[in-house]
Amino acid sequence: MAIEKKLGNYPKPMSFSVMVFWTGLFGGLFWGLIGFIASYLSFTEIRPNVILEPWALGHWKYEWLGTVISIILIGICSVVAAFIYYAVLRKFTGFWFGLGYGIILFLVVFFILNPLFPSIKPFFDLKRDTIITSICIYIVYGIFIGYSINYEYQNNNEQVKEESS
Repeated sequence: MAIEKKLGNYPKPMSFSVMVFWTGLFGGLFWGLIGFIASYLSFTEIRPNVILEPWALGHWKYEWLGTVISIILIGICSVVAAFIYYAVLRKFTGFWFGLGYGIILFLVVFFILNPLFPSIKPFFDLKRDTIITSICIYIVYGIFIGYSINYEYQNNNEQVKEESS
């Protein structure tokens, strides 16, 4: 009871790993949805559904259910990408590292993982609109993940320093 009076009724703050999880999930869902909208508006020829192609059978994967499941899978993959950023780049400040991370993710998907996705043409056969739209989405995604994780990491370090002083 005395601890409650001293601390007040403030909610317990999220642990840093939970924050990384939610940042990755939200980033993947949001930017996956943006990718779907970009494909719907013909800015890119790549739909989020390509993530299902190697593993799912049937035509359903190209319909609305396939799109929803694809965006959810992109969110799950994004959680992994967020934890990789956290493990490797969390200590670096500024948005440049997030921008670079987005470019690295773009290069990994379009050059290394490209053979896994049959509907993604080889990089040099893609339309210019598709390349520009895709790299922009990956860059902004990388900045979102990077800046969110860096901000929280720096903020937590400042709080720890203040409490130890």
